[in-house]
Amino acid sequence: MGKVIDYFDDDTRLEGIFFPHESNANAPVVLVVPTYAGRDQFTLDKAKSMNNLGYSGFAVDMYGEGKTGSSPEENIELMNNVLSDRSKLQKRMLSAIDAVKSEAGVDNSKIASIGFCFGGLCVLDVARIGSDIAGVVSFHGIFNKPGNTDGNIINTKVLVLHGNDDPMVPHEDVNGLANELTESKADWQIHAYGSTSHAFTNKEANSPEMGMAYNPDADRRSWKAMQDFLKEVIG
Repeated sequence: MGKVIDYFDDDTRLEGIFFPHESNANAPVVLVVPTYAGRDQFTLDKAKSMNNLGYSGFAVDMYGEGKTGSSPEENIELMNNVLSDRSKLQKRMLSAIDAVKSEAGVDNSKIASIGFCFGGLCVLDVARIGSDIAGVVSFHGIFNKPGNTDGNIINTKVLVLHGNDDPMVPHEDVNGLANELTESKADWQIHAYGSTSHAFTNKEANSPEMGMAYNPDADRRSWKAMQDFLKEVIG
C-alpha cells in the first residue's frame, strides 16, 4: 500500500494514495484518475505500475473518503454526483494536482495525469481549464464538453486512446473533440482502435452486454502509446 494523502474540496476529505518512486525522490508524477467505480484496486494497480516506468504514481479520489461503488447502479450514482457539476469536478482535479505538488521532491513541471472512462473525462477537463499540467492521457474516456471552457487555450498536451466501437462515444463526438482541441490550439493526438468497445483496458469491466469488453491488443497498444507520450512530456 502506498502513502495516504488527505486533501480537501471545501468540507469533503479526499483520500489519494501516493506511490513514490523508490530510488528517485524527484521522479516525475503521474496522477491516475479512476473509472466510475471510484478509487478501486484497478486504480491503485495502475498508480503503482507508474513506478516501473520511472515515475511516482498518485491514485486520485474523486468521491471523497476513498469511496468506491459496489454495483453499476451505485457507481453511476457516485459519478453523477460529481459529473452533474463540472466546475466541482474540475476543482477536485486541481485539488489532487495541488496535493501532489505539495509533496517534497516533486518537480511541479513534470506532472501528468491519465484517466480511465469517467477518469478520461476528468483529465480532459483538466486540460480544458488551462491547467499547467504537462500532459493528459484519456483511456476510453467520455468527450462531452463541460460548458465552461469555450475559448480557453489548452497548453497541456493531450493523448486520447479510444475504442472505435465504444457505444458511449458516437463518432460525431470524436470529430467534435478533434475540432474542440484544434480550436483551443492544443497539441493533441487521438488513437482509435478498431473492433474495440468501451473499457478495453479493464478485465474486471468485461460486460459485452453493456458495451464494455476487454481487448488485450488495444490494452497493450494503448499502454505503449501512453509510455511514449509520457516519455515525451515528462521524461
